[in-house]
Amino acid sequence: MLFFEDIEIGQITPLGSYTFREAEMIAFARAWDPQAFHLDSAAGARTHFAGLVASGLHTAAIASRLRAQVCAQQHEALRRAGKKVPRVGPSPGFKDLKWLRPVRAGDTLTFSSEFVAKKPSQSRPEWGLVFTHDTAIDQEGRLAFELTNCVFVERIEA
Repeated sequence: MLFFEDIEIGQITPLGSYTFREAEMIAFARAWDPQAFHLDSAAGARTHFAGLVASGLHTAAIASRLRAQVCAQQHEALRRAGKKVPRVGPSPGFKDLKWLRPVRAGDTLTFSSEFVAKKPSQSRPEWGLVFTHDTAIDQEGRLAFELTNCVFVERIEA
């Protein structure tokens, strides 16, 4: 993540891809979202999903992890270049979270994040609020997941 002033609206950042594996899907569901269609193929077959599907929370967690990894890589590149690294976070929240299609074992989602808006924080002048539209596209090119995220980012001018 860059300083608030350096962020360009419309810029898209690739976050990487992730392939969902059955054992990981079940382990996540056991811990965080223990619904039958996330835990057992046979139980999932009896639902409208017609099989085992990943928890949407699992998909959101992967998106969060990939976003954090890319931010850490960007900050490390700034450090190596001898540049100041902006403080980032926390997030005051997100909106419009959508799970648009089921994610199944073996599916690979490719995540990206587009800067869609930014504004100075009214309560914290040394910070700005940055809004991103984060998406995940499956291996067939179909939109599977999206949300609008918001995060505090340090300002240079403050």
